[in-house]
Amino acid sequence: MKLLENKVALITGASRGIGNAIAKVFAEAGANIAFTYLSSEERAKKLEDELSAMGIKAKGYKSNAASFDEAQELSKQVKEDFGAIHVLVNNAGITRDNLLMRLSEDDWDNVVNTNLKSIFNLTKPVSMVMLRQKEGSIINLTSIVGMIGQAGQSNYSASKAGIIGFTKSVADELGSRNIRSNAIAPGFIKTEMTDELADDLKKTYLAGIPLKRFAEPEEVAKAALFLASDLSSYVNGQTLSVCGGLNR
Repeated sequence: MKLLENKVALITGASRGIGNAIAKVFAEAGANIAFTYLSSEERAKKLEDELSAMGIKAKGYKSNAASFDEAQELSKQVKEDFGAIHVLVNNAGITRDNLLMRLSEDDWDNVVNTNLKSIFNLTKPVSMVMLRQKEGSIINLTSIVGMIGQAGQSNYSASKAGIIGFTKSVADELGSRNIRSNAIAPGFIKTEMTDELADDLKKTYLAGIPLKRFAEPEEVAKAALFLASDLSSYVNGQTLSVCGGLNR
């Protein structure tokens, strides 16, 4: 039996990067996949077709995670379309990097709303679904900079640190109802975002990573699979770092 066979997973921000990899790894493990995207319908349709070809049910939903109302509607629609939500992966996130002295209020608000408030927006309604099911796994994508900080990323670091506190609180609230809440803190991952880094900056970052390389998105996805499945049935309220030893 596949690890997530007959399970339904809702993954935000899955049209590219880590979310895309998580959707594919979960589908390979037998999960039916509901995922969100914000703008690229072409990418969403491509992913939907790729996942469906694996023999599972897949559907993309255009939804802004930073909107409370859209998150409520999304949860309701996924429950109607799939009948259940066993796994929630809060992955949607953005960066608006700048030194604190140059950081605008809009860049602070946009990052905090998309990265942190979005997790509240969706976890609240989905947790109600999970409470009725008497089971569920909530996985929140934080970041290594939420644990160690990063110059020029005070907004991003604060939002990601907030996710860790939120994750632990939800784990405490819902654990007795067989609903687990955990976080994953990726380090530097090979994505479109890191591809845009200057070569000298990449070398600086690599020098601080004991494994001397950036991670593949699939390596984060495998950690998510562990937390989504019964392999982690007694893991709750934890933050799993996938960072090559950067946070040691």
